[in-house]
Amino acid sequence: MRTSLSRRSFLAGSSLLAAGSLASLAGCAPKSAESANPDEALAETGADTTSPWPGEPPVISDDEVVETIETDFLVIGAGTGGLFAACAAGEAGLETLVIDKTNGGVVRDDIGAVNSRLQQQSGYTIDKQAFMKDMYHYAAGQCNMALHHVWFERSGETVDWYENLLAEYGITLWHEHAEEKNEPNYPHWATGHSPAWPADGSLNGFEVLKDHAEKTGAVSFRFQTPMRSLIMEDDRVVGAWAEGEEGFIRINARKGTLVCTGGYGRNDKLMKQLQPHTTSIFSYNSAQPGCEGDGIRACLWAGAKMDETHSSMLFDRSSVAPDALGGIDNTEGQVFWMGSQPWLKVNLNGERFCNESGTYDYILHADASQPGNIHVCLWDADWMTYAEQFDMHGCSRLFEFDNGAPPNFTADIAAAMNDGLLEMGHIQQADTIEELAEKLGLPADALVETINRNNENYDNGNDPDFGKEPFRLSPVRKPPFYGVRTTGAMLCTMDGIVVNTHGQALRADGTIIEGLYVTGNDSGAYYSMTYPNLATGHACGRTVTFARMIAQDIAAS
Repeated sequence: MRTSLSRRSFLAGSSLLAAGSLASLAGCAPKSAESANPDEALAETGADTTSPWPGEPPVISDDEVVETIETDFLVIGAGTGGLFAACAAGEAGLETLVIDKTNGGVVRDDIGAVNSRLQQQSGYTIDKQAFMKDMYHYAAGQCNMALHHVWFERSGETVDWYENLLAEYGITLWHEHAEEKNEPNYPHWATGHSPAWPADGSLNGFEVLKDHAEKTGAVSFRFQTPMRSLIMEDDRVVGAWAEGEEGFIRINARKGTLVCTGGYGRNDKLMKQLQPHTTSIFSYNSAQPGCEGDGIRACLWAGAKMDETHSSMLFDRSSVAPDALGGIDNTEGQVFWMGSQPWLKVNLNGERFCNESGTYDYILHADASQPGNIHVCLWDADWMTYAEQFDMHGCSRLFEFDNGAPPNFTADIAAAMNDGLLEMGHIQQADTIEELAEKLGLPADALVETINRNNENYDNGNDPDFGKEPFRLSPVRKPPFYGVRTTGAMLCTMDGIVVNTHGQALRADGTIIEGLYVTGNDSGAYYSMTYPNLATGHACGRTVTFARMIAQDIAAS
């Protein structure tokens, strides 16, 4: 087993568990300083932040500029997309400047791809039409399938490049592959590729990619340099206004500007305005510091169109106190990693209300129609046995993949995380169901009846109530019994600027805004409604595939 405690960035920046438990399970990237409130910062530049989103752009005159920079390619945002773009640009000899308002972003680890070398070595193939149909269903048709085709055809070469680069730094990239042992309700696509970073945190994706970009000799970085707005000339984006320690900077980008600032998951005010449903069903925010909508707002000021349906990537992995309700205004959650396992889950009336073997955010959306916008997750002393029986895939898996790839976290690590949540008072433990009900604020009679029915379904190997697969059924029978109130963990926003297959920003009439490119969580037309989390690393894979393609296309133009 080669699991590294530091190889995941889902937990970056969190104070995860009670003291002494597993607080060291922070993400692999350096922690970026929290940026100032974006509205306050924009107000200082003269932007109108009192009007409805996106407000009015700042007015910056030439006499306020203390520095002018000339470059071929400007990348706004030094996170996952920005760094992959910078590396591709540098390798092509394209003079590139990367700016970021913090000390640098976080590079996500799970990278989804199709037909990489590693995937081929695993003997795993994906039927393109079946995959595309699944993506179309996840988005309820609200996506541009041509963008998915670009990722499907070009993601493998991007991951192959990354595998080669990581090898130069002594890092192994794993393809996370395991065959389905059973027939699940929802198909899993083995697209995930993850680096096995050193457990001591001595190296991470940010450092590797930044170092490689700088070594090309064509790429430079400016941190603590927020972008304030894009510069337009004759309906074309020709660069951006930024702000340094001494004042405003004009950056002229001769060949193109790429916006990749990570969406707006850290902007609570905007989240509540655009996504009131989402903010009612999550309590833990894993969006990276600095992701406050700056890039999307600047693109809107430049005339771009934003997705009209607003949504976020949500996982059912947030524990809260036993008297808490769901939603970001009610409580602050902690990471409960095995929340996505298909344990018995009930509402605050002690009643089962869904098929727990759905994809990660289905139960969260169902929570919105339940008391308190929350559910309770239940298991017993034999949980480790059932967790293996569940045959989970993707990032919810707790056991080694068939090809030896380590999971995000092992079952032993999940158990240690649970110990911390138990110490914190989130997870409750009891020797009887009645006692557990009392500790969780549930009606004892109803919970006993629900658990008896659940155990009956397990014994019969059939779930006539909600249709959970037999291999995903588990009893709550052997004490001690455990339970925890569970809500959502939000990873990032998914809606953004509408782009074409070249990553160019589009206006509402479908015309191209010349000189403006967008990728990652700032880009749209790709996801809607729910995230296809059973295609592991799909969002990150989309980000890096388009980032490299955009940089290569600009270099060749």
